[in-house]
Amino acid sequence: MYRPLGALAVLALSTSALAQTAPQTAPAAELNAKLAAPLPADQAAMKAHVLFLASDAMKGREAGSPEFDIAAQYVAAQFYAAGLRPGGDAGGYLQTVPLVSYKAASKGDFVWTGRGAAQPLVFGEDYVPAANGAKAETSVSAPVVFVGYGIDAPQYGQDDYKGVDVRGKIVAYFGGSPARFGGEERAFFGSGGTKAAIAQAKGAVGVITLESPRSAKVRTFAKMAESYATPRMTWANPDGTGKVDAPGAPSLGTVSMAGAAKLFAGAKTPWTRIAKQADSDNAKFKAMPLPGTLTVATRTSFVPAASSNVVGMIPGSDPVVGKEVVVLSAHLDHIGITKPVKGDALNNGALDNAIGIASLIEEAKRFTASGQAPKRTIMFLAVTGEEKGLVGSDYFTNHPTVPLTSIVADVNLDMPILTYKFEDMVVFGAERSTIGPIVQKAVAAIGVGLSPDPMPEEGIFVRSDHFRFVQKGIPAVFLWPGQKGPGKAAVAYFMANNYHKPSDDLSQPILWDQGVRFVDANYRIAREIADGAQRPVWNAGDYFGTLYKGPMAQTGTTK
Repeated sequence: MYRPLGALAVLALSTSALAQTAPQTAPAAELNAKLAAPLPADQAAMKAHVLFLASDAMKGREAGSPEFDIAAQYVAAQFYAAGLRPGGDAGGYLQTVPLVSYKAASKGDFVWTGRGAAQPLVFGEDYVPAANGAKAETSVSAPVVFVGYGIDAPQYGQDDYKGVDVRGKIVAYFGGSPARFGGEERAFFGSGGTKAAIAQAKGAVGVITLESPRSAKVRTFAKMAESYATPRMTWANPDGTGKVDAPGAPSLGTVSMAGAAKLFAGAKTPWTRIAKQADSDNAKFKAMPLPGTLTVATRTSFVPAASSNVVGMIPGSDPVVGKEVVVLSAHLDHIGITKPVKGDALNNGALDNAIGIASLIEEAKRFTASGQAPKRTIMFLAVTGEEKGLVGSDYFTNHPTVPLTSIVADVNLDMPILTYKFEDMVVFGAERSTIGPIVQKAVAAIGVGLSPDPMPEEGIFVRSDHFRFVQKGIPAVFLWPGQKGPGKAAVAYFMANNYHKPSDDLSQPILWDQGVRFVDANYRIAREIADGAQRPVWNAGDYFGTLYKGPMAQTGTTK
């Protein structure tokens, strides 16, 4: 799953006693015996996929690596064996995804010209530059306007641009968003991509992020400076540059609190007051121009790469709705080789997300084994680059292998934590569209209830591949086993000890029968959507359905 989940990490740390009682890694002989233990055929099939995909030989399946390519070929072979038709490029199962790795190629230059002489800012003390995935050379010189959080959200009565004109200017804002926002909207508006897109729409020519007392507690500016040249990845344009959210208003960098004091010198509201306000969960700011011009020059280097999405299809049987497509998605990549933890640097990614891919394959087999072709077409989509920022799914929704207008829903499978017998399920996004009642029926059929999001502050709905479909106006949901009974402790333990760590491997006490239950619930949801009389539509007035102009429930037409 993309991005650390901060609140869950805090929860896990607060339950440190769990670490004393949770299962520990077994000696090699004991572990091998456990792995070889016989299982019923359906459980053994799931485990077999994970044994291969999460093996050391796959070296963590990092997007762009040869090992990821091997994993993609494995999934393609499994799709073929399951009876799926190829849905990728040139009549094959693979859709080539051109990638580009990019990073800051220099420390850049930031010069502030206030009411006195030009004042060069100091790298690592006043600023850290940002790489611009869209251009090798970035040069901007413009007045700066402070816009609080940089959010325009009328439904929350929040317009951080009120009273200022930012056309042709650089905007400066704090990261994050107010705590009073709904969890999913809070995560959405807190995203740097969302903020830059808002700034670009309002005519800004660049953005800078301001360090705050709150962000400094999470990550010091010195640490940020140390990693300023860390590579990032996105999908590549034909000219070799990368796709970014707001190429017209690029992120220029981050300015420290010390640097901000220089930019705010002589401003209507002093920096000391702004910084104090920013230490609140629900800070409110008044936008204002800063008394000077910021001149920024940065350089970015690019290294091309390539990867693949894997696409399999079951054609719809209905002459009317058969051309409509229900997508079932899961990400195939993980984070590869990182710094060692207890001597191990290889991140196998068993639960994140080899088991999601195993679920996808087994769900495909259920459809073809049923002997009943779905009325709508089903697409099984294993994407690359989720861990790089939902890159593969973003590429797919911008370069779909079927008409985008034919896709009616996405059901996403990402990192089900299957180390306990789950007593409920959580389905992110279920309350936003007419998929909600379908989900309720499906989970009831496997003997569990549907619980509300147990961590709304994390905004999980916007953090995995299904959200790329949402951004195209397509209703989507994302399922997880719930946290009733033993679930809360198991999730906390995984997030504290195994999430994005080498220990996310097959030494975990994975319950394969729970994997079968997870597949069963997802199959029922997909089958109901595929065979339903009506395509899914957003609930009227839903924020994301309205924002991305999706089909609305009251009218059944696009607004």
